[in-house]
Amino acid sequence: MPPFLPHDPDPAGLGSADGVSRPGAEPTPNQSRSEAVLSEHPHCLVIDDHPLVRLGVRGALGDGFEIHESASHEEGLELIRDIGSFDVTIVDMGALANGVGPRLSGDETIRALCEIAPGMGIVAHGERPERHLATAAMQAGASAYVARTAGPGELRQAVDAALAQKSFVDPAVPPKGSRGKLTRRQREILQRLADGESSAAAARELDLSGETVKTHTKNILARLGARNRTHAVAIALRESLID
Repeated sequence: MPPFLPHDPDPAGLGSADGVSRPGAEPTPNQSRSEAVLSEHPHCLVIDDHPLVRLGVRGALGDGFEIHESASHEEGLELIRDIGSFDVTIVDMGALANGVGPRLSGDETIRALCEIAPGMGIVAHGERPERHLATAAMQAGASAYVARTAGPGELRQAVDAALAQKSFVDPAVPPKGSRGKLTRRQREILQRLADGESSAAAARELDLSGETVKTHTKNILARLGARNRTHAVAIALRESLID
């Protein structure tokens, strides 16, 4: 992986004494034109403790970016403090452990990035397409939010938006005020599940068949992007869909 160079090209456009071209510089005698062009690509730092995720991001962004990697939030922050800002950084929203020192959450890392590199685009890479996760990331200072379940196209859109200092939220994330995403009947069923009632009890109270309640429950999970009923209740409470 080519070394990252801070974005301060030689004003004379002559390259540097170390023989490595800065963005926008002419190639040195020992450097080909293709290498000089490569250095002009935006620099993207990927902070994630999963090597396969970092590899996947590298593949999704293709040849349009110079990709750099960090296996922890702390290391990513230290890297930026040491060598300067990248054009865009993709931050895993979980808490990563580097084996030493504190564990920084994704939100905390984003806030720190905004302080040390205020002009850098930040993409929050969340576990799931949930509104409360996207909201927390954007409030922390991220320009974009995309879930790990998203495809390469959505990831590229998020990175491009952050690079242009524009906002982007994974299309799978329910919209703000997503009360309308659930029907009245679905909210009634979910409210009873939140109150600790079984599906059978909810069916009796609402004068529905057990199969109808099961069908509604499946649709609720799909609409909220929930893993199970407990997760759906948690999302609904955060989004004020139920009481």
